[in-house]
Amino acid sequence: MAQLMPLSEAIAQLIHDGDTVAMEGFTHLIPFAAGHEVIRQQKRDLTLIRMTPDVIYDQLIGAGCARRLVFSWGGNPGVGSLHRLRDAVEHEWPHALEIEEHSHAGLSNAYVAGASNIPFGVLRGYQGSDLPRYNDHIRFIQCPFTGEELAAVRAVRPDVTVIHAQKADRKGNVLLWGILGVQKEALLAARRAIVTVEEIVDDLDAWPNACILPAWVVTAVCVVPGGAFPSYAQGYYQRDNRFYLAWDDIARERERFAAWVQRHIHDTADFAEFRRVLRESQGTEEQR
Repeated sequence: MAQLMPLSEAIAQLIHDGDTVAMEGFTHLIPFAAGHEVIRQQKRDLTLIRMTPDVIYDQLIGAGCARRLVFSWGGNPGVGSLHRLRDAVEHEWPHALEIEEHSHAGLSNAYVAGASNIPFGVLRGYQGSDLPRYNDHIRFIQCPFTGEELAAVRAVRPDVTVIHAQKADRKGNVLLWGILGVQKEALLAARRAIVTVEEIVDDLDAWPNACILPAWVVTAVCVVPGGAFPSYAQGYYQRDNRFYLAWDDIARERERFAAWVQRHIHDTADFAEFRRVLRESQGTEEQR
């Protein structure tokens, strides 16, 4: 059953060095606050899973938290490359990074298999693709009913899944809405689950067919207003496009990236202080 606790305690108790960690959220509700706390606590040797690793995974990889990345697309959305990811793959900085690449359909089916507690997912896909040559978790099987050759992907079962949502009630039931990715499947596939939320309410006041994650599938709920910044949370705040543009320059050079992480994450106590320091630094840069 879900417990309400500070984010720092949830990360300390539930994410361990060497764990497999999924942080999901598609275009919005990306769990940046939780990712920063992982960096702040200097977790190491993590296998990171994400359908679309973007800026938060660039930060985690550059900060030395990741040993392996399982993904289906990677980039700074609307801007370009993830420079810290590229540096890790191409130049092994800050250390070597193993990668396991999937298609979107393949990785989403792997999450569904994990959530369904079955060993693999099946899909029509990967025919003619080079990915099976480089990913031994993609195989081909024959349908026992039709004889058709289908792709099979090994189930994804994270040690911990982390997501951000709009609301939770005091029992730990979670409500999220808007553009969703595989948050539900990733959470159901995991052994432990951390959900950061904008607010705790007495009543979710959920409409029919809303996406509700019941308290019994959630391990920890942490109140972190603005916890998806710089992505957006529908109904609460917009995407900060300026941050994504600025990140391209910040992440290009190792020294500038390391200085940014030190000032904005390691030297701040929590995500609220990060936001304050970031506003101050943005104001200084605008004055120049």
